[in-house]
Amino acid sequence: MRRTTGRFALLRARRLWLHYGVFWLGAVVVGLLAVAYARLIDFGYAEFVEYTSRYRWLPLLLTPAVSALCVWITRAFFQGAEGSGIPQVIAALHGPSEIAARLLTLRILVGKILVSFLAILGGFTIGREGPTIHVGAALMYNLRVFYPKRFQAMRGATLEKRLALAGAAAGLSAAFNAPLAGVVFAIEELTRSFSQRTSGVLITAIIFAGVVSLSIQGNYTYFGTIDIGGRFPDLLAVAVLLTGVLTGVAGGVFCWLLLNTRRWMPARLLRLREMRPVVFGALCGLAIAVVGIASSGHTFGSGYLEARNMLEGRAHLTVLYPLFKMASMVASYLPGVPGGLFAPSLAIGAGIGNLLHLVLGQMQLPMLIALGMVGYLAAVTQSPITAFVIVIEMINGHALVISLMATALIASQVSRFFAPPLYEALSTRYDAPQQTKP
Repeated sequence: MRRTTGRFALLRARRLWLHYGVFWLGAVVVGLLAVAYARLIDFGYAEFVEYTSRYRWLPLLLTPAVSALCVWITRAFFQGAEGSGIPQVIAALHGPSEIAARLLTLRILVGKILVSFLAILGGFTIGREGPTIHVGAALMYNLRVFYPKRFQAMRGATLEKRLALAGAAAGLSAAFNAPLAGVVFAIEELTRSFSQRTSGVLITAIIFAGVVSLSIQGNYTYFGTIDIGGRFPDLLAVAVLLTGVLTGVAGGVFCWLLLNTRRWMPARLLRLREMRPVVFGALCGLAIAVVGIASSGHTFGSGYLEARNMLEGRAHLTVLYPLFKMASMVASYLPGVPGGLFAPSLAIGAGIGNLLHLVLGQMQLPMLIALGMVGYLAAVTQSPITAFVIVIEMINGHALVISLMATALIASQVSRFFAPPLYEALSTRYDAPQQTKP
């Protein structure tokens, strides 16, 4: 009797481990990796800033060389690691299992971290949030090896996709220290649905990754706290409408530029991009360097420091900052170098809010910047709820919730007049068996 009871307890413990333990272990590792990756990117950009502060013209040599090197490494060793990584995760979740097996490998995980680190050393306008999502999905997907073959055969693609989905959401949660955003992102952007069987495991993975990030980095908000006070100005409705339309147009144009390169790039550049991608990458690096020098260095990197300084009223940026940042962002994405869009989009949105303060001077600057951030991020991703949740988790002043939601919805709808949802459109480029070009 005791032997039977002990065997039953062992089988039950093994079943619980397979159903929950692997997910929890993976979430902890994703959290640790997200924190390490964030510190690596911060270190890389700090090195870039230190050297370029001594030698102002150094980016004209450094950035094209780093760009060419990143393109060569990515195409030679890490095809599938290019871009933000979110399109690859979407393709893996919605496509056949061979796509996930090709785009969520440990090799691509290493390449994503390594090449994006090199890119930030060169001053590229990239973020780490999209790559962290890709890294989280790849890491969790590869934990399927912990399951016995019989269990894998029973669960099949469902198990693999649940692992990848949990890893992606945990990656966003750890990257922004925003667990609610991880849940919403998984529903709105990655799956467009939320099954009861998935929800508990997914939320648990997000919590574990968030707790790991919180325990290491402390209880911080990504851009600090935005205190908007309790009294709203009379022109708030006008500001919401104006910000929503302006950020929607800007974000929609950005998406159109990325999705329609054949319609606006000169034929010679298109041929160069196809025939000599390393040379094309060097030219894009030169463009990033020129724009960066013209903007006094403010367009280099993710834009985190600029956005934070604008929120704190310490930034002295030209009114052309959003345009400069957008141009640098396009040049950073076109060569196919790994790097995300979230943080640069938030910085551009902050710049638009800062610009609108010249027109709506009676409104609080942090309020306009918050509206600009949520509007531009919603326009680029066309995921208004995710954008709204990411920004609201950075704000001390929940009375602004309705205004942020309205801005995100307006911007997202305006953006759709220019282009379809960016990540979904880019994900279709990975449907072909061997196509991994950005």
